[in-house]
Amino acid sequence: MSDDLISAMANLEEDKAISIVREKILSGETAFQIVEQCRKGVEIVGKRYSEGSYYLSDLIMSEAILKEVMDIIEPHFPQNGTDSNGTKVIIGTIEGDIHDLGKNIVIYLLRSSGYQVYDLGVDVPPEKFIEAIKETGAKIVGVCVLLTFCIGYVKKLVDLLEETGLKDEVTVVVGGYPVDKLVKEYTGADYVSNDGVKALDMFGSISKEIS
Repeated sequence: MSDDLISAMANLEEDKAISIVREKILSGETAFQIVEQCRKGVEIVGKRYSEGSYYLSDLIMSEAILKEVMDIIEPHFPQNGTDSNGTKVIIGTIEGDIHDLGKNIVIYLLRSSGYQVYDLGVDVPPEKFIEAIKETGAKIVGVCVLLTFCIGYVKKLVDLLEETGLKDEVTVVVGGYPVDKLVKEYTGADYVSNDGVKALDMFGSISKEIS
């Protein structure tokens, strides 16, 4: 049935997706397992948007379905809350890109695990990331990107970190559908991930290194 949820999310079948999620909770699947299946469905939405078969209205619809799912499964996450002493993370979707489905999943996972997350939103210029780092003192920066033509702005952000002397003070994690090792090499990011649940483990490892 995991493929059923992935398919329902990808095909924007709201009622079906909600029904499947409720069934999964009753059957004992964990919130993290359900989120991972939603992530895979959302990834397909992002791919279809990139290819031009889905439009902005479809992204908005996908986000609305995801929010409904999150409302349902929220009580089933480990209730660690957001620890005021937790690792600070800045996260935002890079300039030129308004996609925030994957970002919202990661934010939810991080906050549920006790991180202090500063959500900068979407279409975030590299300069705004720099300002947020200085204001918050965060040591981890998460950058989301769906559209391949926006990857250049991620490189600009890393270049700005170098120029401002902040690169050695922060760890840059880039996530999104088109992200791979080549993107890591091109942008100069420290880590890349296109898997929300694996990203959570990655943030955990980074947090231990900087603490």
